[in-house]
Amino acid sequence: MFMLLQQQMQELNKTLDQKMSETHKSMNDTQFNINRTIQDQFGQNAKIIQGISSQSNKMIADITEKLTSLDKTNQQVIGFSEQLSNLEKVLKHQKQRGNLGEAGLQLVMENMLPPGAYEFQHKFDDGDIVDALIITKEGTIPVDAKFSLDNYQRLLHEEDENIRKKLEVDFKNDLKKRIDETSKYIKTKEGTLEFAFMFIPSEAIYYDLLVNEVGAVKVNTRNLIDYAFNEKKVVIVSPTTFAAYLQTVLQGLRAMKIEDGAKEIRKNVEQLGKHLNAYEEFMKKLGISMTTTVNHYNTAYKELGKIDKDVVRITDGEKHIEPELLDKPRMEVE
Repeated sequence: MFMLLQQQMQELNKTLDQKMSETHKSMNDTQFNINRTIQDQFGQNAKIIQGISSQSNKMIADITEKLTSLDKTNQQVIGFSEQLSNLEKVLKHQKQRGNLGEAGLQLVMENMLPPGAYEFQHKFDDGDIVDALIITKEGTIPVDAKFSLDNYQRLLHEEDENIRKKLEVDFKNDLKKRIDETSKYIKTKEGTLEFAFMFIPSEAIYYDLLVNEVGAVKVNTRNLIDYAFNEKKVVIVSPTTFAAYLQTVLQGLRAMKIEDGAKEIRKNVEQLGKHLNAYEEFMKKLGISMTTTVNHYNTAYKELGKIDKDVVRITDGEKHIEPELLDKPRMEVE
């Protein structure tokens, strides 16, 4: 009985050991699988975190770059704002505005005309100083820059009808005064032509003069243009139209240069003709001199022949000398 019980206990222990071994193995396998799953998950999470971090860094870099670019743009805007503010100050100051007009006039002329075809700040005998002078074959053309802006701007922005009418009168009187100022530089006794250019550096003002309109306000400026040209011999121009006029002047200067070149060629040809005539006279004199020499030679040879005849007659000998006469030079007469 005891032996049977002992045997059963051994089998039970064996079974327990086997079960414990299987359980331990199963637990190890499970732990391994869990660890591998956790490691895989950690690896995937690390990749995801790394990707998110990379994207975040890129986004931060992009945002930083855009902020930097935006800062530069803001600086440029501030710079433009300061420049516009300075320009506004210049345009509000009458003296500086005049300098701006003269600078625009100088820029157009220097780009269009060759050196020597213009002069800036020319002083006339009576002390008047014109902004520029165009030099042509026929004479000089005065050019004066005028920038009438104050009344123009007031008229442009004024809404009250009564004030606008007064500003219209002031604007036209201002332009008329500028036309009169330009016309005084027409001084034919000092070599100017009978007209002058009044340079308006603002295309807007010039356009409004042509269409008789300042902004939305009708202004009769046609009589001013007629007054300038017909009565004062002043041609009102803008930078664009002035460039077109200068093209015509430039063509005239080129034609004058060609004409001067032709005159120089003609002068040289005339000088060459004089040299040829002198050479022809010298050759004629040389021909006459050579004819005289040949005549003397032939005469001398004939006399020598006579002496030879006398010698033969005296000595009853033979004649030894045969005169070799030369032909006279033949001068061809056209």
